[in-house]
Amino acid sequence: MSSTLKADRADLQLEGLVEGITRENQHAEVNFSGDYLKRDPQIIGNAGLYYCCYRLSLFGWNVMPTARNARGVDIVVYSQDATRKLAIQVKALSKRHPVPLGTSLGKVMGDFWVIVNNVSSSPSAYILLPSEVKEFAHRGEKEGRISFWLQPKSYDQEDFKEKWDRVGRG
Repeated sequence: MSSTLKADRADLQLEGLVEGITRENQHAEVNFSGDYLKRDPQIIGNAGLYYCCYRLSLFGWNVMPTARNARGVDIVVYSQDATRKLAIQVKALSKRHPVPLGTSLGKVMGDFWVIVNNVSSSPSAYILLPSEVKEFAHRGEKEGRISFWLQPKSYDQEDFKEKWDRVGRG
């Protein structure tokens, strides 16, 4: 695929991530680049969120992302017959980095946590329970401030990697 794609606006279907779009006379010029994704945490978060939504949809769940930057979970899913509902927290990373958990483990909520790393190249997802996130959390202290992190060695395990079956089918 060339680095620039021209298409009618209505027919624009992207397989990659978009760096920028300019519109001229109902046409769009799209430049694909992973570099932009590596620089912008908001874009990384969105890519990870929608990757997770995509994967959950493949398992038959009706998927609804919540309002961005709102407190609480990132995704609410419900089964096809609406008898099962789950709340999911998503953490997206550009690489295999530690996951910041904040200053308290009290913010660890939901039914599942999905950590998506390598978002800008080849995403890998790790599905954990909130109790596992709390169990494996690393407590750090710097200049009197406490923070919690989930180290890669804690979440990057075969028991969690691409284990979408832990969430089940919708």
